[in-house]
Amino acid sequence: MKHLFGTDGIRGVAGEPPLDPATVYAVGLALGDSLGEGARVVVGQDTRQSSAWIAATLTAALEQRGVAVAQAGVLPTPAVAFLAVQGDYAAGVMISASHNPFQDNGIKVFGASGYKLPDEEEAIIEAAIERYLAAGGLPSEPGAPLPHDGDAVRLRAAYVAHLASQFPPRGLEGLRIVVDCAHGAACAAAAEVFAALGARATVVANQPTGTNINAGVGALHPETLAQQVVAQGADAGLALDGDADRAILVDARGKVVNGDAVLLMAARELRASGHLEPPIVVGTVMTNLGLEMVLRQEGIRLERAPVGDKYVLDRMRSTGAVLGGEPSGHVIFGAEATTGDGLLTALHCFDLVARRRRPLHELCDGWVELPQRIINVRVREKTPLQELLPVQAAIQAAEQYFAGSGRVLVRYSGTEKLARVMVEAQSAADVESFAASIAAALQAEVGV
Repeated sequence: MKHLFGTDGIRGVAGEPPLDPATVYAVGLALGDSLGEGARVVVGQDTRQSSAWIAATLTAALEQRGVAVAQAGVLPTPAVAFLAVQGDYAAGVMISASHNPFQDNGIKVFGASGYKLPDEEEAIIEAAIERYLAAGGLPSEPGAPLPHDGDAVRLRAAYVAHLASQFPPRGLEGLRIVVDCAHGAACAAAAEVFAALGARATVVANQPTGTNINAGVGALHPETLAQQVVAQGADAGLALDGDADRAILVDARGKVVNGDAVLLMAARELRASGHLEPPIVVGTVMTNLGLEMVLRQEGIRLERAPVGDKYVLDRMRSTGAVLGGEPSGHVIFGAEATTGDGLLTALHCFDLVARRRRPLHELCDGWVELPQRIINVRVREKTPLQELLPVQAAIQAAEQYFAGSGRVLVRYSGTEKLARVMVEAQSAADVESFAASIAAALQAEVGV
C-alpha cells in the first residue's frame, strides 16, 4: 500500500513531510536511481512560492545521480507530459498541487511515454524513498532557486506551437474569449496560444505573486469568470486550474459548462467525423447520470473509472476509447495527449464554436444534468469506510430509498484529508436530504 503517492503524485503542505527538503531530495535520488546515470529529465513548475525550492532540491538530487535536468520553468502540467515525449526525455516532473491553495504543493512524474507512472512503478520508487529517509544524512534546508535560462522559453514555445498546430491557422479569428489563468502555470502559455490562433482573448488572473494561485479565481471559482464574460459580451470563457490540466468553460450567457458537458460535445463531434471508435466515452464514478443516459440514447457507452485522470486514462487504454474525462474539467483527447490538458480542451470547444457558427450552449444541449450534491467533510483520519457503521447505515438508507433511480458515492480524497459525499437523483430535495445525513454521520465519526 502506497502512502506517499496518491491519485496525482506526491502532495502535501510545502515544507512539511512528504514535501520537506529531506523527502524531496530522497524523491530525486530514488527517481534518479530508477532512470539511471546519463538519463535526461525535464522539470516544470507552477507559480507557488514553494515551487522554485522544490524544483531546485529535486534537481540537485537528480544531478547527484548523474541525471541531466532541463528546467522548463513555469509551464502547464500537460506541457511537461508533452515535452517528456517530444524532447526525448526519460521522464518529466511537474512541481504543482493543481487546484489546491498555495500552501500545498506536489510532485507529479511522467514517464518517457508521457503517461503518469503506473502504480507498480510508483511503489518501487516509494520504497527507495523510504530507504533513503531511514538512512538519514539528507539536506534539511531547501535548495536555492535555480537561475532562469533559455530552456524555459524554448520549451514553452514548443508546447504552444504543438497546441496551435492541432487546429486550422487563425481558426479562432474574431472569437471573443475571456481566459482565467488562476494566477497559475498557464499565465504565459495561454495568451500565446490564443494569439497564435487569432482569438480576441482577454487574459485575467495572470499576475502570480506566489500566494494567489487559485485564490478566488480559476476552475474552482468560475462565477468570477462568468461575470466578466457577460460584462464584456464575450462569446465564451475559460477557467483553468493552477497547473492548467483542467478546464471549466462558461458560455456567452454566463452559464458554467463543466467536464461532463464537454465530453458530450466532443463525443458528438468525434462520432460525426467517424473518429469515436469504439463508441465508448470514459468517465468516472462522479460523472453525472444524465450524461450516461443521453450518451446511451445516441449509441455511445459510458465506462466509469475511479476518480483521477490517471485512472480515466488507464480505462481508455484498456478499452481503446479515444475520449475520457471528469466533471471537474480533466478531459483527455487520447489521439492528441497523454493526460488532461485544459488549453487543448478549450481549444477543441472554441474551434467547434467557430466552425459550426453556433454558441457554446447549443453544442451541448439535449441532456438533463440530474441534481447532484457533493459535500466535502474534512477528516482527522481515513478510517476504512466499511468500519464506520453509522455511515454505512446512512448510505444504505439512501440506496434503499432510490432503488436504482439515483446514485450514492462516498470516498476519501486521494490528495487531501477529505471525505467526499456524492448523491445524485431526480429530486433535488432528496439529494440534499440524503447528502446531508451521510455527511453528518461522517462528521460525527471521523470529522475534524
